[in-house]
Amino acid sequence: MKFVIDKIDGNARATTITTSHSTIKTPVFMPVGTVGAIKSLDSTDLENYLNPQIILANTYHLYLRPGDDIIAKLGGLHKFTTFNKSFLTDSGGFQAFSLSQNVKHQEDGIVFKSHIDGSKHIFTPQKVLDIQYNLNSDIMMILDDLVALPATKERIKESIKRTTKWAIDSINYHKFKQSNGIGINQNIFAIIQGGIDLEFRKQSANELCQLDFDGFAIGGLSVGESNQAMYDTVEFTTPLMPKDKPRYLMGVGTPEDLIENIYRGVDMFDCVMPTRNARNGTLFTTYGKINIKSAKFKLDNTPIDENCNCIVCQRYSKAYLNHLIRAKELTYFRLATIHNLHYYLTLMKEAREAILNGKFSQFRREFYSKRGKDI
Repeated sequence: MKFVIDKIDGNARATTITTSHSTIKTPVFMPVGTVGAIKSLDSTDLENYLNPQIILANTYHLYLRPGDDIIAKLGGLHKFTTFNKSFLTDSGGFQAFSLSQNVKHQEDGIVFKSHIDGSKHIFTPQKVLDIQYNLNSDIMMILDDLVALPATKERIKESIKRTTKWAIDSINYHKFKQSNGIGINQNIFAIIQGGIDLEFRKQSANELCQLDFDGFAIGGLSVGESNQAMYDTVEFTTPLMPKDKPRYLMGVGTPEDLIENIYRGVDMFDCVMPTRNARNGTLFTTYGKINIKSAKFKLDNTPIDENCNCIVCQRYSKAYLNHLIRAKELTYFRLATIHNLHYYLTLMKEAREAILNGKFSQFRREFYSKRGKDI
């Protein structure tokens, strides 16, 4: 991986990340392709209408089905999916934590039961990396001990201790595997924990950032805390992270969340929000969200967003999309997903341009003004 800072405007950063598969201009939003596909889209849609340079796939789900060994035999994620740009794979720890009824944290890893068939599995720091070596993703997230909020100080303290231990195990294992020719072109990111307790965040960041990871993530947020608590935690944490490596905020979020955390120094984001909301009828626009199911759109012959140049806004009306979702037509999911992801990806491009021009604060004010809000 190559990492270059192109411009800093306040705390907002425009950077360039180069992997063996693509060049990623940040700030960047990574669409979520949980099982190796962004729901309702294929690689042709991505290439023709969205052109993301990186998407996220999920280690837990791909391990259970079809199996990382099968994907390895078929040439890794890039050949399997025919998406030829970069992949980031998460560790699977969050899914083991959130989907399993009987998850158990041990000193050496996480024991869980498959949500598919109830079979028992264990994720260790080494195991999740072995899965990701098979997937051949460009950026691999290590196993961390995630805590739901609110949580006791004792539980957060335990989480930090485990997360640091697993990070040391992970970086040592990765260097060993690379010395044996495995994972040469794969990069490894650690995940800072600590809930919304700033002292715990400081401890976790200090312990992890002295280790030789390729990038660092802020994890354990957007799991029950208020938006302002998340913003305050990110604002406190980013200055503790290396300036010369990527900063990734996991699982966040709304357009407002992206703008606020770019403002606080974050480079990378992912979230299911644009795709999941698309399927549920919520579409994002320059002026805020709309519910396309609403009866008021039955005769509305205008595009979703007149400021948007996505293929959906160029060709189709709100009335047509209103009809498709009411008729439960599968075509709706594809069109709505293309629009929402185009909105997110374009917002990141506009934010980057503003940073490069030294006008991000103005861009942020205008972003809110179009939504009828003052900051």
